[in-house]
Amino acid sequence: MYHKEKSIQIKNSASALYNNLGVLRIAPRSLTYFTVVHANVVNMVSASWDGLNYSHRQLQSKEPNVATSTSLIMQAAFCALPSRDLLVVTSQKGIQIYESDGSTMVYWHALDIPETPTAQAVFARGISAVESYICVGVSSGAILVFDVPSKGSNITLSDVLKGHEKSITDMASECSGSQECIADLISADDRGNLCVWKSGETFQRFNNIPGFDMSCTSVKLWKGTAVAGYGTGQIRLYEAVTGILHAEVNAHARWIYSLDIAPFSGLLLSAGEDSLVRVWHLTMKPESLSVEVAHLHNECVTDTQICGAKFCDGDGYAFAVTGYDLSEIIRYTQS
Repeated sequence: MYHKEKSIQIKNSASALYNNLGVLRIAPRSLTYFTVVHANVVNMVSASWDGLNYSHRQLQSKEPNVATSTSLIMQAAFCALPSRDLLVVTSQKGIQIYESDGSTMVYWHALDIPETPTAQAVFARGISAVESYICVGVSSGAILVFDVPSKGSNITLSDVLKGHEKSITDMASECSGSQECIADLISADDRGNLCVWKSGETFQRFNNIPGFDMSCTSVKLWKGTAVAGYGTGQIRLYEAVTGILHAEVNAHARWIYSLDIAPFSGLLLSAGEDSLVRVWHLTMKPESLSVEVAHLHNECVTDTQICGAKFCDGDGYAFAVTGYDLSEIIRYTQS
């Protein structure tokens, strides 16, 4: 179903972080941007669709009044807002927001670092755009909501959401484009708990879906269905608003590190420490108000702890993969 394409080389290898791959498709310019985190650096690659042109950029973690920061970057993710695309980078010190090509930093938010060291590490992780807001999770379990104007750098912290007791691991907004979905944002934490939200001037929490004391490492929201991947290697599909469990799949032999959904086709990508990338198909069954999952395809990246996997387009025609200590982005396209 898929075959391997020529890999894209990156300047540094990928760190072993959940969801360590960002992909943004720039259709008017026939380009795709990729981001991969290595320690305190984000490796950016701009790749032309014909495979002939690549340009590289590196973004350093930053902090005020320091020339070079050693603070580790936890995640880099593209955020598609109604009128602009931005790149968000989270670290142990704060949150950096860049123009999507990485050329200009438009906003910096410092995290509250306690003056006396505590047992609890401080970092930001879990990034999602919903409407004109960018939401970022932090290690305390809080979610910071930033109101982003259609242009310029007048970004403001508009809300702090409290629903989790453990560190945020991942967040996602409704990706199907459906206006009928009641909830449009989901967040996950280190204990496996999920919170379902409705965005707006005041964010409302609709539901808490309890975990099982096992980290939920990656989460997606598609047509009102929450798709969650766990350290057990399982994928669970819930009806987001009610918390009803639709399906449970024993998808991987080890920790899942990344999930992605192609919203137009209902294809689901899962990748984990077991060196496997799997493609599934989700089908909504309106008559039974349920979701069916079918396994379609496997790729094995031998001897590689996969840490990022993303579709490169909304139909799932192609996907890309990163692995711990690999200095390349591996690409697959449909045959």
